[in-house]
Amino acid sequence: MNAFEYAMQMEQDGRKFYLEQAARMPEKTLARIFEQLAKDEEKHYQIFKALKEGKDTDLTGFKTEILSSTKNIFQEMKDSGKKFDDFATEVKSAWTEAREIEDKSEKFYREQASKAEDKNQVDTWNVIADEEHKHWVAMDHIVRFLDRPNHWLEDAEWSNLESY
Repeated sequence: MNAFEYAMQMEQDGRKFYLEQAARMPEKTLARIFEQLAKDEEKHYQIFKALKEGKDTDLTGFKTEILSSTKNIFQEMKDSGKKFDDFATEVKSAWTEAREIEDKSEKFYREQASKAEDKNQVDTWNVIADEEHKHWVAMDHIVRFLDRPNHWLEDAEWSNLESY
């Protein structure tokens, strides 16, 4: 299996995972984030397929909207008065696994970019790695947000309180 085939398989596996998580999400608003990730993974798959077939890739305008859409989804939830505590525990593991998937993908793509000799391939590997990094950032923010109740007393702002 060459690097393109491996990347295609990673993208297919990621897409499948995200669609499964979207279907399981108790909060359907959050399911939209997983659906967006699945769409991005499909785009990545198509790009790697083109590279495998020896075609040049045109990445003009290719950009994930995951960071802005994630922020908008959480703002929607806040505006609607939904309480995050009601579902935080049961969905945290899915977001943690998603973050790990994105980290693994980004590292693999950066490694492939460093090995590639063709400029188009180097650029493509790096652009997709950048996309995966944005996915990782979004997942990391979600995990940290869901984990806040467990760490809020450890926050640096509490360190300056006087002892009694």
